[in-house]
Amino acid sequence: MERILIIEDETALAEALKYTLGKEGYEVEAVHDGAEGLGAFENGGADLVLLDIMLPSLDGLEVCRRIRRASRVPIVMLTAKDSDLDEVLGLETGADDYITKPFNMRTLLARIKTILRRAREGGAEMGAAATCGDIRLDRERHQVTVRGNPVELTPIEYGVLDALMARAGRVVAREHLLASVWGDFCGSGKTLDVHVRHLREKIEADPGRPRHLKTVRGTGYRLVAPEEEND
Repeated sequence: MERILIIEDETALAEALKYTLGKEGYEVEAVHDGAEGLGAFENGGADLVLLDIMLPSLDGLEVCRRIRRASRVPIVMLTAKDSDLDEVLGLETGADDYITKPFNMRTLLARIKTILRRAREGGAEMGAAATCGDIRLDRERHQVTVRGNPVELTPIEYGVLDALMARAGRVVAREHLLASVWGDFCGSGKTLDVHVRHLREKIEADPGRPRHLKTVRGTGYRLVAPEEEND
C-alpha cells in the first residue's frame, strides 16, 4: 500500500483529500502545520507528498527544500496562489508538480497515479536499458549514469529523460512530453521548462551550452549524442 502524506492547513480540504485517497486504496496521513509535516515525513516517510505552500510555522517552500535535500519522493504542491512566479518558485524548490486550488479531484487523482506509476515502474515496459552518448538509463534498476557516474533524478526528471531516450535523435513535442510524464496535464508549460533545466544541470557538463538535451524552438526537445552534428 502506497503512503501519501498531506500537509495542508485547510482542515476541510485535508480531510476531503484523506477520505478520497483512502477510498482509492492509499495509506494516508494528514497534518496541518509545516513543521509537523516535516516531522511526519522524517518519522514515517511517504511515497508521495501533497504540500500546501501557505502553512503555519514553516511554509511549504521551505518544507519542500528540506524534504528534497534528503529524498527524491514525489512532491505535488497545492496552493491558492495562481501566478507563473508562484509556480516556478514551487518547482525551483524541488516540487514535481503544481496544482492550483480549487482543483478537480479526478484531475488530482490522475496526476497522483501518473507520478506514482513513474516512480514505481521507471518505464520498464520499454526495454531494460537505453544509451545515448555517455548517458545510460537502466529501467530495471531505475538508475541513470552519466559518463559512468550515478546521477540522482526525481521521478519527474527520470520520466522526462526516459521519454526522450525512447525517441533519441528525434524531436519530441512538448505536448507529448507533458502527456507522457504527467498524464492529464492542465498546468503551465513552464512546469516542463523548469524540470528540463534541472535535468540539464544533472546530465550536462555545461548546462548553459547543452550537448545532449537540445531545445527545438516552437516544438519541443531532442536528445542527441554528443558526437552528432549540431543543428
